Amino acid sequence: MIERTLFGPDHEAFRDAFRRFMDKEIAPFHEAWEEQGYVAREVWTKAGENGFLCMSLPEAYGGSGADLLYSVIQFEELWARGFTGIGWGLHSEIVAPYILRYGTEAQKAHYLPRLASGEMIGAIAMSEPAAGSDLQAVRSTALKQPDGSYLLNGSKTFITNGWHADLVIVVAKTDPAGGAKGTSLFLVERGMPGFEKGKRLKKLGLKAQDTSELFFDGVRLPAEALLGGAAQENRGFVCLMEQLPWERLQIAISAVAASQAAIDQTVAYVKERKVFGQPVGAYQNTRYTLAELQTEVQVAQVFVDKCIELLMAEKLDTATASMAKYWTSDLQCKVMDDCVQLHGGYGFMWEYPVTRAYADARVQRIYGGTNEIMKEVITRAMGLPGR
Repeated sequence: MIERTLFGPDHEAFRDAFRRFMDKEIAPFHEAWEEQGYVAREVWTKAGENGFLCMSLPEAYGGSGADLLYSVIQFEELWARGFTGIGWGLHSEIVAPYILRYGTEAQKAHYLPRLASGEMIGAIAMSEPAAGSDLQAVRSTALKQPDGSYLLNGSKTFITNGWHADLVIVVAKTDPAGGAKGTSLFLVERGMPGFEKGKRLKKLGLKAQDTSELFFDGVRLPAEALLGGAAQENRGFVCLMEQLPWERLQIAISAVAASQAAIDQTVAYVKERKVFGQPVGAYQNTRYTLAELQTEVQVAQVFVDKCIELLMAEKLDTATASMAKYWTSDLQCKVMDDCVQLHGGYGFMWEYPVTRAYADARVQRIYGGTNEIMKEVITRAMGLPGR
């Protein structure tokens, strides 16, 4: 296999430390968290105490000032182990960076240290019942009032970390007639009058990941709740587009890690499982299937690693990130399907990691923008006409 060259000794030492943390604080409890539909809040505070949240934030705001490779390692290790209930990626590498990049100094000083410690759990509310991948179709509104405040109305769905969240970045129209150019981002806190959380949604996979509906009924937001202040009013869509390459690459990173883990588990299984007196792995169909899967996952790993290098150099464009997201998530679903098949009847049993990985994989082709939308992004970058 091609040796990966992204990580140095300090990164690998971190990987070992994070694995020990998972063994102690996640592995014994994750199955119970899947049953209840959410992880214990304590695992967030323990992660904060150990410096595993918001690692890329500057030290002045409670982070470690670490490069993004440390977060890459977290994504890989959590998905390789099937610990998909842990919503730290969205919290640390989507919510916190929005505030760091676009927030006012007062907003950064107030929220970022709390996010880094695990005192506050973050979410971002984009999707609506009638607006999923098409963010320009958002109907939630935050209309400016004569006193300078905003009145927020609307609902959101499929919100990761939504039930636990103490802070939600809400996408809303401040100029409904302005289309994409009339969108802004708001910082909404738990307990604000008119902000209610709906039921936790029951899903095909990611069963320990709390996913909720959110409702905003006349929530009065002070002017200070507009992310970035007046300078960022009606620039929300621009902000969202600027952050999408990293968000979509996170999905690709997790897809490849989960796929490789499933292949490794299947190789171990087919060596031991016998059919008609022979190991399943002795049959040509098994060996060729696994050879094909390993080849495709190796290709995916090399491509994703190159995308990570581009990201670190601030050269990763939206089209390339979209390629990585759609192709690796499609591949992940293919890998899981074949690996379940090679497990036979046991591949349909929830106690087997490959079964849970199969269920967890399906959403990867949907969130972060559906793979159909990814192809639209790619074709536009190619200069092809669209509707």
